[in-house]
Amino acid sequence: MQEFVARPEHGIAWISGASSGIGRALALKLAEEGYKVAVTARDHEKLAELQAEASDLSGSIIVLDGDVTNAEDMEHVLASIEYEHGALALAVFNAGVYLPVHAEELRLSDFEQSFAVNLQGVVNCLIPAVRHMKAKGQGQIAVVSSVSGYGGLPTGAAYGATKAALINMAESLKFDLDKMGIRIQLINPGFVDTPATKKNEFPMPSLVSVEAAARQISAGLKSQSFEITFPKRFTYMMKLVNLLPYGLYFWLVNRSTGWRQRPLQKQARPAMPHPAE
Repeated sequence: MQEFVARPEHGIAWISGASSGIGRALALKLAEEGYKVAVTARDHEKLAELQAEASDLSGSIIVLDGDVTNAEDMEHVLASIEYEHGALALAVFNAGVYLPVHAEELRLSDFEQSFAVNLQGVVNCLIPAVRHMKAKGQGQIAVVSSVSGYGGLPTGAAYGATKAALINMAESLKFDLDKMGIRIQLINPGFVDTPATKKNEFPMPSLVSVEAAARQISAGLKSQSFEITFPKRFTYMMKLVNLLPYGLYFWLVNRSTGWRQRPLQKQARPAMPHPAE
């Protein structure tokens, strides 16, 4: 039995974290395919610019401001979709923040912000979306995680922890959501050229553009695959690397990133902003 695959005629697509990066590119891609796309972020001006850019496409952009870290905001977003725009057919929970972590200067705020946006932010969107789709008897949800959730990488103690949690959460929920007619998918990109990855302090092999990422995700949403991952040569290699014994794993990551040769941080880092998209 094939699982539900959303199409524009089924209803609205909702993307969180749509003001920049993958979320923005995917919103344009889905609007190009004919979807009415509800976009959520904290930056209204960027969402308005996105809406204007999509004005000539076959679909459209619906701006619904909101902060994913605020559960009440996300309830209001879903209520607006349901009562003003129509049934929610597809939801892509994409909002995320990457705050590099260095063990010689651990900061509570890096972990708190990462968990609040990347993990709790998904939960805040997921609960009203599942409730809505359960009532309709069908729906499709995609959670954006990352290959950094496969195993620990330098500076990824907070970000990678949230992405690993999202992988486990999506896998666990699939058992029950399948029985409810709600299809859940997991999106695990490799390195994508976004404002977040520009903070990486090591080489990023197989870096792809946000437009290429949007095309891969769009194709994956139409497939029967649970995991949407790209570029496959790199992400499958990362899967294999994480099957190695720890001694080999740490040696290989140190060698490929040159991390062991990097000096420890000597000065306090400036406070990082809190980009929730």
